[in-house]
Amino acid sequence: MSIIMKNVFWGVAMIAIFGACSTAPEKATQDHKHEKSQAIIEKANCVVHPTEGNDVNGTIAFEKTTDGVKVTADVAGLTPGKHGFHVHQYGDCSGPAGKTAGGHFNPEGKKHGAPDDMERHVGDLGNLVADSSGVASMTFTDSKLTLNGPNSIIGRSIIIHAGEDDLTSQPTGAAGARVACGVIGVAK
Repeated sequence: MSIIMKNVFWGVAMIAIFGACSTAPEKATQDHKHEKSQAIIEKANCVVHPTEGNDVNGTIAFEKTTDGVKVTADVAGLTPGKHGFHVHQYGDCSGPAGKTAGGHFNPEGKKHGAPDDMERHVGDLGNLVADSSGVASMTFTDSKLTLNGPNSIIGRSIIIHAGEDDLTSQPTGAAGARVACGVIGVAK
């Protein structure tokens, strides 16, 4: 092969190599563009299970509304009376006493309070009231809860306590032991 032919061969080879390198990243970027849209969560559900030594069970449903999040709780196995009811920080109910769920969900760093207080944890939901047969059913809308965004309750947990949340004691409302725990998940 003559020197001219070798130079032409290497020239064509270099153009092909550099041409491929210069267009490859652009092509790869175009081929791998993904839409980062996430579906807006409209509904969530939580099935609560008893902690060790308790018999509490039930469901709490959450539904996005124009006024906040509608909460519908149906729980059985409680002692008659009021029971503290909160969204807790972690979606972990693996511990026998429910302590793995962490403290109340409080992304704004507020003091504990009643559900209608301006100063309260996002997770402060007040009390469930069980009738003489140990069943508590209630529905309300909470303006602080969200199912989307950085303060979303999705993947966190619900804790139901043995006693009444006094709505003032810091930092938890003095509601006593955790009798039930459940993780909040996306619902269809």
